[in-house]
Amino acid sequence: MGGFRIEADLDLCQGHAMCELEAPDYFRVPKRGKVEIVDPEPPEDARDEVERAVDMCPTQALFIKEKEDTGQ
Repeated sequence: MGGFRIEADLDLCQGHAMCELEAPDYFRVPKRGKVEIVDPEPPEDARDEVERAVDMCPTQALFIKEKEDTGQ
């Protein structure tokens, strides 16, 4: 079963919250804080929304990792 996973580099995150504006169901940024990934393994139908949020990050702190398809 494929799918994807959201990961963040907290050393790069500066708390701009652009990800939260684009995909609030998957990202949260507390006031003066760093990104919190609400659902690190979202459903496939959320991919476009999550990819937009990742692309909007001004510090490129967010990544999408493809999960391996084990064939089971």
